[in-house]
Amino acid sequence: MSLDPLLLEILACPDAHHAPLAHDPDALTLTCTECGRVFPIQDEIPILLLDEATVPGDSGDSAPRAAGTGEG
Repeated sequence: MSLDPLLLEILACPDAHHAPLAHDPDALTLTCTECGRVFPIQDEIPILLLDEATVPGDSGDSAPRAAGTGEG
């Protein structure tokens, strides 16, 4: 599956840095070029929600984290 190149030019990470996203058509994902978050593409729709993103190295078994809250 391939996303429209014009769409890819305007999509950005929803986090505060708004970095560009890299498209991986084989994995059906978009990856932030700055923070590394991986956003899924479902039914040809990019899901650009921080709560839906995964971070490489995370186990994925923990509860969703609240982005930008400074918890910890």
